[in-house]
Formats: sequence, C-alpha cells, structure tokens
Amino acid sequence: MFRSHSSSKPPRSKPPCPKPRRSRSRAPSGAARWAAALAALTTAASLTVPVAGAAAEHRPRPPAKQPVATGHGGAVSTVDPYATRTALDVLRRGGNAMDAAVAAGATLGVTEPYVAAIGGGGYITYYDARTGRVHALDGREIAPKRMGEDAFLDPATGRPLPFDQAVTSGLGVGVPGTLAQWDLALRRFGSRDLGRLLRPAVTVAERGFVVDQEFHDQTALNADRFRDIVPTRELFLPGGRVPAVGSVFRNPDLARTYRELARRGTGWFYEGRLGEEIVRTVADPPVAPDATRNVRPGLMGTRDLDAYRALLRKPTHVTYRGLDVYGMPPSSSGGTTVGEALNIMGGFRLGKDDPAKALHYYLEASKLAYADRGRYLGDADKVDVPVDELLSRGYARERACLIDPDRAAEAPVAAGSPDGDYRPCVPAGTATRPLGAEGPQTTHLVVADKWGNVASYTLSIEQFGGSGITVPGRGFLLNNQLTDFSFSPPAPGAAPDPNLPGPHKRPRSSMSPTLVLEDGRPRLALGTPGGSTIITTVLQILLNRVDLGMDLPAALNAPRATQRNTPQVFAEQAFIDRYGADLAARGHRLAVFPGPPAGVIGAATALEILRPGLVQAVAEPTRRGGGSAMVVRPAGR
Repeated sequence: MFRSHSSSKPPRSKPPCPKPRRSRSRAPSGAARWAAALAALTTAASLTVPVAGAAAEHRPRPPAKQPVATGHGGAVSTVDPYATRTALDVLRRGGNAMDAAVAAGATLGVTEPYVAAIGGGGYITYYDARTGRVHALDGREIAPKRMGEDAFLDPATGRPLPFDQAVTSGLGVGVPGTLAQWDLALRRFGSRDLGRLLRPAVTVAERGFVVDQEFHDQTALNADRFRDIVPTRELFLPGGRVPAVGSVFRNPDLARTYRELARRGTGWFYEGRLGEEIVRTVADPPVAPDATRNVRPGLMGTRDLDAYRALLRKPTHVTYRGLDVYGMPPSSSGGTTVGEALNIMGGFRLGKDDPAKALHYYLEASKLAYADRGRYLGDADKVDVPVDELLSRGYARERACLIDPDRAAEAPVAAGSPDGDYRPCVPAGTATRPLGAEGPQTTHLVVADKWGNVASYTLSIEQFGGSGITVPGRGFLLNNQLTDFSFSPPAPGAAPDPNLPGPHKRPRSSMSPTLVLEDGRPRLALGTPGGSTIITTVLQILLNRVDLGMDLPAALNAPRATQRNTPQVFAEQAFIDRYGADLAARGHRLAVFPGPPAGVIGAATALEILRPGLVQAVAEPTRRGGGSAMVVRPAGR
C-alpha cells in the first residue's frame, strides 16, 4: 500500500495567463484550385535528408532516451524524446505542467504526425494545485451538423461501408478539437501563451528529426493509401519512398502553419482561412489522378468549425483501496469503464501472493464493465448516460456477484441494469453488442511541475495516419475519428445504440487519462494509446502497482492482457508464457494480441509522486520503440 504524503501545505500553481483575443481572418474571394495548392508542395522532395556526405554534418542529434527518471523540480514522460525535451525545457524556464503538456503536444505533431496532430483531438485530466481540484478538458472531435445515423451506410446497398473506405475518406473526418482544447487549457490553467509554446515545435519541424524504426514502420504501413493522396504522398513519401531509418525528416509546411497560428490565434483555424482550407480538403479530397481508391467526400462545413467548443467537464471519480481515482467522463468511456471495473475488483482480496487469481478477477471485471460500456456509453450531451449508477457501489456489488472465483464466464456477457434497484445477484447474460472498430493508434503524455500541478493528456487522430488526408501546404493530417461511431443502427427490437452518428455529436472514445490522489494529493498519473485496449492497460497498471505491489516501472513494463467482453483474452506472448496455464485452468481462452502492432498492447506513460518534491517519470522501455522520461533535476545531483 502507498505511504501517505506529509501534511505540508499544498504547493501553489502559477496563475493562469490572461485570455488571448481570438483573431479572425477573411478568406480570399475565390477558392484556390487544387493545382495551385499542390504546386506549393514542389519542394517536398527536400523534406528528408539521407545521412551521407555533407548532409550528415547538419543532421540533428536526437535526444537520448531513458525509460525511467527520478528527481525534483518537475517530470515528463512521453513516447518521444523530442517532445519530452520540449516539455522539460518549458518547466526549466518557469512554465507549469499545462504549459509543458501543450508544448509537448505541439512537438508530437511534428515527430509523431500519424497519431498526434492539430487535425485531431484528445482529453486532458489536470490537477490544479492552487485549488486542490481535478479537472477534465474535453477536446474530442464532433460530427458535422449534416451527419445522420445512416452516414456510414452505402446508399447503393444500404449496408455499412467497408471500414477501410470509411477511414480513408472525408466522411470520417471530425471537426478537430486540439487547438480549441489548447486554448481552453492555457486560458484556465496555463502561464504561457500558445505562440510561445509553439516555438520549440517550429524549430524541430524546420531542423528536422532523425527517423527511427517506429516512424519508418508507421509510414510503410500507410504507404499504399498515402500514395493516393497527393499532398500526403509529397510530404510523407518524398521521392515516392518511405523515409529511411537514420534519415532526417523535415516539415517546413507545418512550421509555417504553427508560425501563422502563433500570429493569428486559434480563430484562424476555426473561423478563418485555415478553416476554409480544411473544409475544402474534406469536401474534395486531393486524390491523385492515377488512384483507384474510392475516397469519399465529407460533410463538414465552415459553420461546423465555428460551432466547435472545447469543454471543461466534471471528471469521473471512484475510490479504490483508499485511493481517489479520477478519469475522463463521456464522451470518453475511459473514466466510467475503468471506474466500474475498479469498483468490481474492490470487492475482492487481491494480492501478490496469488497473481493469477488477481488477474482472473481483473479479466472478469473488465468483461462485465465492457458489456456496460457497449450498451450505455456515448456522448452524454446527446444521449442519456447513467454515469452515477454505473459508478455506484451498489451496482458494482450486483455485477461482482457474477464472477466465479474458479471459472471464467463465457463471453460475451450481457450488460447489466444500472437502474438504482440493486439485488445480491442477477442472472448472467449471453449476448451483447459486438466490439466496435476503434483504432489503437494514439499517444499519451504526463507532466508534473514544481508547484504540484499534474497533467495527464491523451491525444489522437485515430488510425495511424488518421484519414490519410493532408491539408495541402499545411503539413498536418486530418483525423478519422468519426469512424469510432457505430456504422449501422441496431436491429429492430434490440437495445438502442448510444454511439450512432448524429449532428455535432462526439463519438465514443476509450481514451483514459487518469489521475490518482492519496489523501487529497496527486500520487499517480497514467495513460496509454491502444484504442479499446486503453482501458484494460490502465486497469492492469493500477492492479500491478496497487494490488500486486510492483513499483511503477515494473507495473508499466509487465506483460499485458486485454479482456473486452470477447470470447478470447488477447495478450502479449510474455503474459501467456507466465500466466497462461493458470488462467486457462480457470476457463480463459488466451491468444496473442493481433495488433496493430501484433503482439504489443499499448505504449503507456506514467509518473508517481514518491514524496513531496520527489517524482518518478516512467515510459515504455521497449514497446513501440520505447519512450522518454526526464526530470528537471535528477535525484542525487
């Protein structure tokens, strides 16, 4: 069990910066033709520089990676050393945790463009040391006003569109929320303006970064569809080739876009010329003349951008083993599903003396919580989501009684009835809605500062490469988050689906930026990419740390399994090797996680406040190439 913090006075946060004025810019009188827009990309062949001859002399040196760092003055963990260094520099120069999180997110837009971009969205949970409160900032994308429940049905057949056609299309592009979220975050909790925080990302975009195996592999995975979109091909496949490992990748278009954002403000994106360019790109995707792919147009209009608002929401909250666990409320399903599963697990004694037993309860609790996720979770602004009942102790006891300590329930199991009338047990069900196709390609970062503020931030454009559509001349990809909606209405007589498309509706997400407090003070911050496996990864790290007694690096590095109310438990091979026989004896059917990437679940980042002033930042040592953890002043120096 964790040791309590000392009773020293809570640290003070930096005061928020004044609210910036949102600038507006008029669009030109006529829409530019695609030929003119694409002509601006003729310099793209110079975006990657092979490390050879004179070019090697100008090669930027990548920051060193380390998975664990312990020290004082603030800490950062991200998947990328450039982003981690950016955030650390902000902390060293007096910025706070929110400033550093935004700066890191902007840099990830350069170095991790297939998972993080201003063409996407995300969620932030934030502990404000000044008030001692946790806040949730919702930057999830919204659907266009013209989108109805049948948007993903093929009008020629009445059947759902093939998933790959929906992904690589304007139809899957939601109104991006990242910039509005940054604006809200900095106005409420920051101490620096956006323009200043974009500068490090501009530098990286201009000077370039060294291509690693992960960036190469993600590009190769998308190469076929990238070739069919002209500005995407020119940017990410210079010379028609996947950038080689060790080469230098530059993105001067994104550098110019960031500079313009710094000068004009986010109004340029939501109310000005850049917004009009985005809408034109969605409505008329710049498909190569020789492409055979059917890239469907989208439904977004300029009024949809103007209507977008990032929202400050009340986080979800449960207690687990005396700890306060805060998460993201709907439209994310992360906070409710993590919280419900923890409530179910909390009714059992779990410990390191029998890890297989603890994992059995973790898998069964996940199964039950995912059944409820599929039935009840959607955008709470548009549908009724029984958040309080899903997180109630009475409901957890009713669900927990379905768990057999010696035998796994046959999956899928049915959703429960979070109706306030809870009995000792209810009959087990046998069917539920199938698991949706939520992309696993996301990223997560955590930051703590010297004042005691803590940020947990998950951001995404959904699939690796999002929609595959780059805004011409702007250097960033657009998301495909609307494919997180259910594609077709339920059959007649079936339960309603809370995650159908709808006007200005946010699609359900599994992103789970999580904060854990002990005695009212931050103790843990964690999160991960991984689509619908995000929830189980966060759960398993908490189980490892709190119940199985692992320290945070071990808890994060331990092999993983995910049970999302499916007949099989998908797991990493090391998990199967270690626990497979014991869990199979309890009736669990284990198989290697199919990915992508195959055999790897998540890429978490986390931090722990070991004692006041001493923090440990932790990143993956190997998954997806390993992450990067840094502290302002390492312990012992």
